[in-house]
Amino acid sequence: MPDYSDPPLSSPDLPAPEAFTDAAAAVERLVALYEASTGFLRARFAEVLSGEAPHARFRAVYPEIRVSTVSYAQVDSRLSFGHVAEPGTYATTVTRPDLFANYLRQQIGLLLENHGQPVVIGPSATPIPIHFAMGSAGVTVPQDGALEVPLRDLFDVPDLTTTNDDIVNGTLAQPDGVARPLAPFTAQRVDYSLARLEHYTATAPEHFQNHVLFTNYQFYVEEFEALARQALADPASGYTALVGPGNTEITAPDAPLPVPAKLPQMPSYHLKRADGQGITLVNIGVGPSNAKTATDHIAVLRPHAWLMVGHCAGLRNSQRLGDFVLAHGYLREDHVLDNDLPLWVPIPALAEIQVALEDAVEEITRLEGYELKRIMRTGTVATIDNRNWELSDQTGPVQRLSQSRAIALDMESATIAANGFRFRVPYGTLLCVSDRPLHGELKLPGMASAFYKTQVARHLAIGVRAMELLRDMPLERIHSRKLRSFEETAFL
Repeated sequence: MPDYSDPPLSSPDLPAPEAFTDAAAAVERLVALYEASTGFLRARFAEVLSGEAPHARFRAVYPEIRVSTVSYAQVDSRLSFGHVAEPGTYATTVTRPDLFANYLRQQIGLLLENHGQPVVIGPSATPIPIHFAMGSAGVTVPQDGALEVPLRDLFDVPDLTTTNDDIVNGTLAQPDGVARPLAPFTAQRVDYSLARLEHYTATAPEHFQNHVLFTNYQFYVEEFEALARQALADPASGYTALVGPGNTEITAPDAPLPVPAKLPQMPSYHLKRADGQGITLVNIGVGPSNAKTATDHIAVLRPHAWLMVGHCAGLRNSQRLGDFVLAHGYLREDHVLDNDLPLWVPIPALAEIQVALEDAVEEITRLEGYELKRIMRTGTVATIDNRNWELSDQTGPVQRLSQSRAIALDMESATIAANGFRFRVPYGTLLCVSDRPLHGELKLPGMASAFYKTQVARHLAIGVRAMELLRDMPLERIHSRKLRSFEETAFL
């Protein structure tokens, strides 16, 4: 067997960095660079699979966006993104520019407009792992050991030491002279999440829409499909297709939507619009771990909002099964984000989201003002990591819940809100009371059947309507400074 211990390095011939003053042209160059790099890796990988003896180690790199400014000139202070904070050089690696084309054109366009300096597009120094190059083409790389030659000897593989959330967590430490981050995620971090997202949801990233609903029960999926079919039957709705797990897609309201024999861990459904401004529903199931996993990966798609619409335990004697809870604060006892977002960080309610949710409740229920209080309470939602907390000694948990003024308890909402805060994605929560364990109404078979039949459809309709209200809101309003820190990336 030949010796591959120190093979020469083979790379594609890529254009040198070039300055652009047109956002569309800049994105076209990003696409060309990415396709050249991934095309090179795919061709070399095909050669290896065919048994052709490799003559070198193969490497291709991500494209990069770089911008420099020497001015402290102030930009429009109403806009929370699209500009850098101070003079310097800023850069980011880019993956899947075809998928993110609209986003990149918008963000690059704002940089050009706000700073009057060109952006430089060229190859970066960051290798593209072979798994991600093949994954974007829908090809799975065999496990290490399946090939005659060790994969790592021939190609770059994912490097978890550089695939992290240091930028969004505000913990990135860089030496002097290194370009500061231009975007919240690096290309490898994005690629990692795109791969995980398809694995967990069984739908391709291309189908995800800019407004995401999370739920913790299959009942909501059934209602979402019914609502989507109604929308597809109405040409004025603007919705064009419904996509389910397995990337099955329908455009006609009466077309069958096949259900895979084995559903993924977090089945997702996408009510699409041509501009990507439709609505995605993700059934994350029960628990803060799933909630964190889903939001960790969906965040790289830079959605405009995500909302939790699920069930909760009502904690007040005045509540009834089927009442709504609009969260304006969160008690975090989920623990899955403690290392990324300390508990002392407040997770505020966002006025734009709160107003949209309340307006949607009023519109769907036809109640308003004081009458609305009969079916909806606003207050703190507690999120815990123990589904059977009712079986523990009640002294501690109940006392903490009372001291926090919590009015409802679940296992996902605070996690989704906290990760929205961390990733700068506008978030909100509207829950429905399905049990009252402190008052003898446990979630047992049959007890909530009437509630499920009557409330789930209305609750889901409220969530969808709230998203439609948010969709009509200008981006600069919904993506406000409330989610931005002192030193932010220019890209949203």
